[in-house]
Amino acid sequence: MRLANKIVVITGAGSGMGKAMAQRFSQEGAKVVCADISGKQEDVAAAIGAAAVPVHCDVAKEADVQAMIALAEDRFGRLDILVNNAGFGGGMAPLHEQTTEKWDHIHAVNIRGVFFGMKYGIISMLKSGGGAIVNIGSASAVVGWKAHSIYGAAKAGVHSMTRAAALDYAQNNIRVNAVAPGTIWTGLVKQSETMAEPPKDGFRLPGIPMDRWGLASEIANAALFLASDEASYITGVTLPVDGGYCIGFSGMAAENTGKFEA
Repeated sequence: MRLANKIVVITGAGSGMGKAMAQRFSQEGAKVVCADISGKQEDVAAAIGAAAVPVHCDVAKEADVQAMIALAEDRFGRLDILVNNAGFGGGMAPLHEQTTEKWDHIHAVNIRGVFFGMKYGIISMLKSGGGAIVNIGSASAVVGWKAHSIYGAAKAGVHSMTRAAALDYAQNNIRVNAVAPGTIWTGLVKQSETMAEPPKDGFRLPGIPMDRWGLASEIANAALFLASDEASYITGVTLPVDGGYCIGFSGMAAENTGKFEA
């Protein structure tokens, strides 16, 4: 029971990685506020049982995030752990084909929402003596993904904000870390809507050193570690969970051209 009696808020908990985290954290003894804009958080919380409570939250709206944190305090007395997971890809296109509207929408959710979550989560944690924050970034913010300029920029901001906040609150017993998922089989992959797991054949990922898709459960396990006391001396870290994509990126490129540079 690595999170026994811990009070956790998870955004984007209605599906994918957020749902996996809500389930995993509750298995480890946490009481979980499942926040989402989709309505699916109701089913996730119901499946967990009395240890979970759902809340509708659009993380791009400051009042919604304030209400989400207030619910955790009102229902459970405090906030121990916050996972800023809510986000979306926004589609892929070359930079010159991207629109101002898409820039505003992606940034409103993927970085503005994380800012609101950290701001009001930290205010709550300062009152109760500390806590842990896990932000969900992206491998696309570490090495760059073609046709994902806006999304990558927002996630790079999440990584930077994670480091700065870790320094701001290191002496307040508040740890702030991030997970950078790679190619994860979730709702951002269209085929995952009809297939719960990636097929064994036909969906290889030759650009990934481990040559497979990641699973939402693997992101949940990484977030669990960073949120738990097992990571009590870790703050300001962005942990890639990507099958080796980020470290293998330049090497794979060299291999593809028939050259290798040590």
